[in-house]
Amino acid sequence: MQAPTRSLVLWFPDWPITAFAHEAVSPPTPDAAVAVFANNIVVACSWAARAQGVRRGQKRRDAQALCPTLQVVPADPVRDARAFAPVVARVEEHAPGVQVVRPGLCALKARGPARYYGGELEAARTLLRLLDDDGFSDVRASVADGVFTAEQAARSARADAPVRIVEPGDAGAFLAPLSVATLDDDEFGSLLSRLGVHTLGELAALPVERVRERFGARGVRLHALSGGLDSQPVQPRTPPPELHRDVAFEPPLELADQIAFGMRVAAEEFIARLGAHDLVCTELRVVLTGERAERSERVWLHPGSFDAAAVVDRVRWQLAEDAQGIFGSGVAGVHIEPEAVDAAAHHAKGLFGAGPDERVHHALSRVQAMLGHRAVVTPVIGGGRWLAERQVNVPWGDRAVTAKDRARPWPGSLPDPLPATVYPEPRLVGVTDIAGASVTVGERDVLSAPPAVLETAGQRRRIREWAGPWPISERGWDPLRARRAHRFQVVDADGGAWLLVVEEGEWRAEGRYD
Repeated sequence: MQAPTRSLVLWFPDWPITAFAHEAVSPPTPDAAVAVFANNIVVACSWAARAQGVRRGQKRRDAQALCPTLQVVPADPVRDARAFAPVVARVEEHAPGVQVVRPGLCALKARGPARYYGGELEAARTLLRLLDDDGFSDVRASVADGVFTAEQAARSARADAPVRIVEPGDAGAFLAPLSVATLDDDEFGSLLSRLGVHTLGELAALPVERVRERFGARGVRLHALSGGLDSQPVQPRTPPPELHRDVAFEPPLELADQIAFGMRVAAEEFIARLGAHDLVCTELRVVLTGERAERSERVWLHPGSFDAAAVVDRVRWQLAEDAQGIFGSGVAGVHIEPEAVDAAAHHAKGLFGAGPDERVHHALSRVQAMLGHRAVVTPVIGGGRWLAERQVNVPWGDRAVTAKDRARPWPGSLPDPLPATVYPEPRLVGVTDIAGASVTVGERDVLSAPPAVLETAGQRRRIREWAGPWPISERGWDPLRARRAHRFQVVDADGGAWLLVVEEGEWRAEGRYD
């Protein structure tokens, strides 16, 4: 078995909270109680939330019962990794060869930085001072034999003593009193507890042959970790290419045409840099920064791949849609980076010219570039209770409403088959009984009389068959926006089928089954 590598670990406590605060439009205050949830389980929480009893592994309802003011944030691994990438790049400027264990935890071989900075302790302190200058003040560092031991040492460091050094050969003694839960293997740890093995020292004292017979290769690996014999070396990452571009305006600009003109060269360089790596951008992140630290951020999609002109168009469109309500002054800077890339070979033009789909795409994109982002839209079916709500116009190139959005519970929504004709504004109609009195629906969803006549556009139609009522109730908790209505399906004497809605005694036709 390979001897453990002397490793230096940097641990950022509660990194999901830090990543959220870094990218939030309105970041929480330092003393705000915030918790990140995955599957309604707490995965990270701020110190203010912990002060009120919130802990990792708690259910959402228990955490909110302990802390009613808790701000709930959904887990986002992509956000955590994206926010951690520039931090790792900053560390690599002073200590190359960084391995990202996971967002919020990175490791590197201790030998190089220790020789350069004059010792392991001084190397760790230097990196902490560097991170503190960048705004990361609560970082812990450690040096030990192996990444696993170094991680546990970093977690045991205190805020007043953020660096902990485990001397060579002392890893086993340091790990011995720790719980088997630190192995981060719930199934294995639970089984060991039932067998009477509660600490890493007790696990390391077991004969390795017996562990292999009972648990196999996984058990041998965890047995070695518990004894401080982490054989996995530090595996430095390959730094990704710098594909983003930043443009600063001094003085800040207020006119969209000026900003778009200033972005042309940067957009061309951005596309050229992607092309040098045989890549194309299919999703683009644009961040606008104002003179007073205002921030507008959006991810733009493209039905094909971005070129320089399309990048400039997205910057202009974002200025037109967002800047009026966000920026009280000029735009000081623009940041563009690829959110998603694809191999350039997948977007190469055909040998014998473009197909009809490609020609349609170019025509629609050209019209959109001339008239604006929302000038070309694609109709899709969305979710909702009312038929008009389910007709969603998505700007060309944006992500359409997914099937998951349509499949969400919509109590009161109309099941298939849906009417072929849907009126954008429901048409006023009349429904009367055989005596000519208007039909109404009581509080208990009981009809005043069976529907007999349908009046539409001045024509009286005898109702041959009808079904209903089916109640629709929305926002009952809000007296100002509460809405309650009833749906009916009727068939007139000519065979025409109608979808009707009665609300507050008024009948309207929502659609027709043609």
